[in-house]
Amino acid sequence: MALPAGFRGLPDGGPLRYTPDMATENHHDDPLEPLVAAEFPVAERHIYLNHAAISPWPERTRRALQDFADGITRDGSLHFPEWQDKERQLRQRLAHLVNAPGPESVALVPNTSAGLSLVATGLDWRPGDNVVITDSEFPSNRMPWEALADQGVEVREAACTPAGEADCEANVLRLVDERTRVVSISSVQFGTGRALDLERIGRELAGTPTAFCVDAIQSLGAFPFDARAVHADFVAADGHKWLLGPEGLGVFYCAPEWLEGLRLHQWGWHMAEPFGDFDARQWEPAPTARRFEPGTPNTPSNHALEASLSLLQEVGVDRVGERIRERVDHLIAGLEDLPGVELISPVDPDRRAGIVTARFGDRTDTVYQALRDAGVQVLPRAGGVRFAPHFYNRLSELDRVLEIIRAA
Repeated sequence: MALPAGFRGLPDGGPLRYTPDMATENHHDDPLEPLVAAEFPVAERHIYLNHAAISPWPERTRRALQDFADGITRDGSLHFPEWQDKERQLRQRLAHLVNAPGPESVALVPNTSAGLSLVATGLDWRPGDNVVITDSEFPSNRMPWEALADQGVEVREAACTPAGEADCEANVLRLVDERTRVVSISSVQFGTGRALDLERIGRELAGTPTAFCVDAIQSLGAFPFDARAVHADFVAADGHKWLLGPEGLGVFYCAPEWLEGLRLHQWGWHMAEPFGDFDARQWEPAPTARRFEPGTPNTPSNHALEASLSLLQEVGVDRVGERIRERVDHLIAGLEDLPGVELISPVDPDRRAGIVTARFGDRTDTVYQALRDAGVQVLPRAGGVRFAPHFYNRLSELDRVLEIIRAA
């Protein structure tokens, strides 16, 4: 079989490898190529299609963390006021990203699980209450609700599989009754990549006693997100996937009308008013989402995530989403042309997000290993191989992935 230019066989005739010169071939017509080349050195070593798990950092993010480390190493806490400014900037960027009314609706949390757990532990549950999720949730959006079983709370799972057939939204709404306290779903299913119609669900729940909670980790940063337009009461997401940031720092959005509706279980100086008065004996929780941040912030990660968001917002989230869709469409079209491929992800463009999962019959394990051996970073999910390109991936990289699959 004739191989595309740029492939290199190993001396022993072993698997095809991705080589650095492939990253610079035939990309002069892409107006973002200079930025991609400057910000993503990962492309010199890998075809990186694992953004639904952990993303590589942009170069500016590495520099931001290095600058912070250099500063604290040389000067200790001298730059503390600047750290506080960076925290405020990050909160503003996150508020803009979810279209919150303002930064006062956004809390900085360790991860998605922590954000969702604020809701699960913050409500006043009664035996017989229920929570509706889907049958395709990541444990972060399942376990906090399952942990309420000892309080007599039922977890109901709506059918969302097969991803291209089930009317997931209708199945979710069908399970809602007068005892449903929360509907909590992922904006995009982590295994299949199915994008849910959040506005359809939120519109039905608006004005009812049922809160709408969204795990947005597989869409925030990849596509425009509007918490208010989808009538979300709570939104949680991590920084280390499509936001291109570090692990250990995420965002929790709380609609203003719910800020005082969640019972607090953690307390500390950072969530209190008057803020910064360490001698105060009379204090109360902050009237903003800072009330969910009890102690010392993750200052190094604040610097890193703020830098990553600056890149996404420089490119523009609309443009980021358009480029991801272009890459997903390109990959799906190529997979559909290969024999023996079963797409697990939806073929309906309206249901697609940034994830493409496919099975290759009895060759699935072989294909996965061939991709890994060739320098393509993917993961096994939903019984297949999951591909998750970001805006900076080159279409030529996807063509090479398809050739590796064909040759496996």
